[in-house]
Amino acid sequence: MEWLSNLFGRKPAPAQVARDRLKLVLTYDRVNCHPDLLEMLKNDIMKVLLNYMDIDEDELDIQISQTTSDMNEIVPVLFANIPIKNMRKQS
Repeated sequence: MEWLSNLFGRKPAPAQVARDRLKLVLTYDRVNCHPDLLEMLKNDIMKVLLNYMDIDEDELDIQISQTTSDMNEIVPVLFANIPIKNMRKQS
């Protein structure tokens, strides 16, 4: 029956959604990144990319997270998932 629920897109439990949102808020707080700053960064990246390629703006996903560096320090990282539709010809 699990395949049936996967087929119809089972919604995550409200507790899981709340947990994911809390993780996101805590991560942004730890790296000192306001959500408005992330939105401005996303818009700037899109403007530059649109000069060179067509991208699926609805599926664009940019996030700030944390990872451990080679020196065992926690550092912020920027993840970007940018679906490319087409490369533009350069003149």
